[in-house]
This record gives sequence, C-alpha cells and structure tokens, in this order.
Amino acid sequence: MNPELHAIAERIRAATAAGTPLRIRGGGSKDFYGEPVDGDLLDTRALSGITSYEPSELVVTARAGTPLAELEAVLAEKGQCLPFEPPHFSEGGTVGGMVAAGLSGPARASVGAVRDYVLGATLINGRGELLSFGGQVMKNVAGYDVSRVLAGSLGVLGLITEVSLKVLPVPPAEATLRFECGQAEALELLNGWGGRPLPLNASCWVSEAGDGVLYLRLSGAVAAVDAACAHLGGERQGDVQADWNACRDQRLPWFADAPAGHDLWRLSVPQSTPVLALGSPPLVEWHGGQRWYFAPVGEGARLRAAARAAGGHATLFRAAQHDAAVPRFDALTPPLARIHHALQREFDPAGIFNRGRLYRAEPALG
Repeated sequence: MNPELHAIAERIRAATAAGTPLRIRGGGSKDFYGEPVDGDLLDTRALSGITSYEPSELVVTARAGTPLAELEAVLAEKGQCLPFEPPHFSEGGTVGGMVAAGLSGPARASVGAVRDYVLGATLINGRGELLSFGGQVMKNVAGYDVSRVLAGSLGVLGLITEVSLKVLPVPPAEATLRFECGQAEALELLNGWGGRPLPLNASCWVSEAGDGVLYLRLSGAVAAVDAACAHLGGERQGDVQADWNACRDQRLPWFADAPAGHDLWRLSVPQSTPVLALGSPPLVEWHGGQRWYFAPVGEGARLRAAARAAGGHATLFRAAQHDAAVPRFDALTPPLARIHHALQREFDPAGIFNRGRLYRAEPALG
C-alpha cells in the first residue's frame, strides 16, 4: 500500500474506532442522487490518473478520482469509448463516482450497464484493508463478484480506489432518425423494431411543443446503418451528438422546464409496458424501459404503485425539497435486504461509509 493509500486507510480505521461517519465524494456531480448524508468529507480526487491502458486488449485501469472527461478523452484518441455512456450531469464527475452511482446513458438498453463493463476494482473497507477483486473474476467467500456489486452501491461498502473497465471501439457509423408520433405509437414501433435484426442503439421519445417526437439512434457497420435508415424511414438528422449528450446529462429542454415544486421520478419498467396514465407526458428512453416523470411533491406513492403494477420500480431521482417520509429508492424485498445488510456488515461493520445514502441512516451494523 503506497503512502497516500496508507494515510487514507489510517483515517478510515480511526473513523471506525470512533464510529465517525465518512462522506465519500469525488467531483460532487451526483450529490443530488440518493438519500442526503452527513459525515466528515473523504475526497477521492487526489486518487487520480490512468494507471494502465491496453487499447489492443480493450481494457483500461484508472484511479477513482480520475476525471471522467479525462478518461473519455484518452479513449477517444484511440477510437474507443465507454459504450454505456455514463452521465456527467456537471463538470467534475470522476471514474469512482461513475461506478458507485451505477448510472448509464441513452445506449444502456442496447449495450448494457456500467456493471457489465467493470472487470476489476480495489477498495479500502471499513477495517482499513485494501482489497482487490476482478481480473480473473476473484470472488469473496460469499460467492459475489464484488467488483460488479460495487456498481450502484453509492459508496456504502467502502472507498473505491481503482477500477478496471472493458472499453469498445467507436462504431464506424451512426445515424439518428426522427419520427413524429404519440407515446403509444412510439412504444409500439420500438417494440416491433426490437424484434428485428436492426442496429438499434438508443431512443428518446419526448413531447416537443405539444407534439410527440421519437428520436432513434442507429449504430454499427456502415452498410447496416444505411440499410436500416432506408428500411425504417423517418427524417435523418445531421450531427446530433450534442443532443444525445444533453439527454444523457438531463440538459434537454424537457428537463429544464421542470414545473416549480415538482420532483423528478425515474420509472424502470419492462419495455413492453403501455402508456402509464400519470399526468403530463414523460420523457421515454431505453426503448420504453426508462421513463422520466415530473410529479408534485407528495405524489410518490402513486408513481411507485404504477411502476410495481407494471413489474418495475420507481426512484425519486431529484427532489424539489427534502421529505424524510419519502425514501429515494424503493424498499428491498426481504431476501435482498438480508443480502444487502450482510454485505454491509462484511465490508463496513461500523457503518461509517455514506451512512444511509441508499436506505436511510442506520446505526453501526455490528
């Protein structure tokens, strides 16, 4: 363990001994996500730098505090990318925050999620021990692929110090088609296209000036993309990568026009779920699987009931105001709750890391 990591481990051991909560933070671009937490700040930005990159092997290893934009720029120089398009939301996002949040962008439904690209990770647990997982798919004694379990854990298991990621070449061709249609027609089209050998990559249905518009991104070989464009019709757009980035980072007008006093909810449902009667039109991504809704404060129960009825779940993604009575994430089922708490007890027995970021504040887990 190098001196920098040794100092962090000593601080963690002292916090565990004293029962002092620690608030892990990189660039702060996702501070809004999850339950609010208190605690002494543990800043990861000093743990920065790409430690290994083998373009021919499609593998990169970076320290947790490495700026996400820096990593993406290095990959772009070699014609490669993080295909799951991790959201930035604002400047300063880090590689560790990307993994800890576990959020993916517009292409997630076609290429997979963050966890599908995590090959390995190192972290410091609540005992101040530096642990390494991955590479040869090492697993802990419980049988979990820990490097992937870290994706979406929001830092409650430990301080991620370094991650290894699978990367992919940038596709040789890409095109975006525009279709004017209502939400129900868009869902029907997407479900139909999903059963065909088409190079679908991303989709976004949104109401623009009262009219429904579906944007469909195709990606792959030049011949495949051109053939799909000719087959599907629609209006082929020019260079709209900036618009897809705006969708990824919630900078589209739909997000900017949030009604006052409304929360932003994310519903994850089966792609075949029909239109949900939940008020104003949503923004629909992931070929129907991800649906964003603005709802007045206090309407969470109704949205969660609709998501559960469809076989999915709902997350309070951005809250207009803090309400201790409304959890950000759906409650875990009893079997999953047992696994969740068992993992926390194993990695962070004193419960000092981001205490309550996922499922409200808890005392020491012991």
